[in-house]
Amino acid sequence: MELAMIGLGKMGLNMATRLVQGGHKVIGYDRTKESVENASKNGIDGANSIEEALQKLPKQKIIWLMIPSGKPTAETIKQFSTLLNKGDIVIDGGNSNYKETIAHAEMLAQKGIDFVDCGTSGGIWGLKEGYSMMIGGKKDVVETLNPIFETLAPAKDKGWGRVGPHGAGHFVKMIHNGIEYGMMQAYAEGFGILKGKKEFELDLAQVSHIWQNGSVVRSWLLDLAANALDEDAELKDIKPWVADSGEGRWTVFESIDLDVPAPVITLALQMRFASRDEENYPARMLAALRNQFGGHAIKKSP
Repeated sequence: MELAMIGLGKMGLNMATRLVQGGHKVIGYDRTKESVENASKNGIDGANSIEEALQKLPKQKIIWLMIPSGKPTAETIKQFSTLLNKGDIVIDGGNSNYKETIAHAEMLAQKGIDFVDCGTSGGIWGLKEGYSMMIGGKKDVVETLNPIFETLAPAKDKGWGRVGPHGAGHFVKMIHNGIEYGMMQAYAEGFGILKGKKEFELDLAQVSHIWQNGSVVRSWLLDLAANALDEDAELKDIKPWVADSGEGRWTVFESIDLDVPAPVITLALQMRFASRDEENYPARMLAALRNQFGGHAIKKSP
């Protein structure tokens, strides 16, 4: 099949490359000329504008978006709504909020343009291992795209599937990322406790490798933790500052709206916020209060 990949960041480039390797023709466009030139080295047919990318596609145009969620995605979809024709297909493979996704689908439907939301997981490993894809949209439209999904997935019949109507794909991916927050936090805390037991002089890399085989906590995330510990067990070159892409927040909001308790995911999100507070005023206030009522010692900032 032929399609255009809009957005050639690390993940978009890897996905386009995997498609080319699988026999598909991919037209690539990105705002930066360097990204387009780099993509061309991987067998992707570069385009210098969205209009040029469309000109290179056959009559029925398939557009896959791999761009930041929010305003960039909304503006790009609005632009395509004026450039595409009835029967063309737009796939949003980014991390859009599912409520915005539903609105995008409704807007494009008014012009007869089909829309598919594809929650995509796999990160930088997807080129080699394949991508997990949670897909939302009309069943018949998704079926026409099966050759693309089968190529991107870990196997033709594994790691992907249509999970429901418009918005369902991004909703499932949102919850997927919320679970990821909790799992990552649990690993981080566990290894933190291991490191704190100084008298045992534990080799954390060794422990991680033991857990990789036969343990109930083995997982791909543990494999990645083992990789990191092999490189630097002290993690001394890594600043303790953790970002969140937004999906963890949306998951927590959804749990509140649905009255479904999600304390682990919520606390994991809060811990990411705490990691960014270099001033940490609340901790300073706690120390001050302990000093005020109990005379406990205060450590002064340098």
